[in-house]
Amino acid sequence: MKSLVIFYSLEGDTKFIAETISKELDGNITEIKPVKQIPTGGFRKYLWGGKQVMFKDKPDIEPINEDFSKYDLIILGTPVWASRFAPVFNTFLEKNKIENKKIALFCCHGGGKEGKTFVDFKEKLKGNDFVGEIAFEDPLKKDKEGSLLRAKQWIRAIKESL
Repeated sequence: MKSLVIFYSLEGDTKFIAETISKELDGNITEIKPVKQIPTGGFRKYLWGGKQVMFKDKPDIEPINEDFSKYDLIILGTPVWASRFAPVFNTFLEKNKIENKKIALFCCHGGGKEGKTFVDFKEKLKGNDFVGEIAFEDPLKKDKEGSLLRAKQWIRAIKESL
């Protein structure tokens, strides 16, 4: 089974989980990178990120050169901003057609839960088969080893079910 993990990470939590999943699957990994990064510290981070979510912004992203048709399983990972996925996914999903795939979703949040993150992904990715979803609370700060184990167990269970 050929797999691809696609993620965006502002502070490293989502990257940590994405890399763990990719290694467990022995799959490929692609990071979505905005052309202009939002501030990573203080109140400005929340102001800019929240504004992008509320206005459904589509920030410019660096090109992604992947042939999605060659993958059986695609895993998408995002931080949760204002109860939604990071706005770079608005741009990514508009530019890249993903259909008829097995899709797994994960997110990292700071304690406010996943909100509408998974619902929004499923709405934007209609025509795919969703095989799992999982949320992590501050995996690098709260329970790095526990989060690592949960991510591995989750993706193993998905892999075995396919």
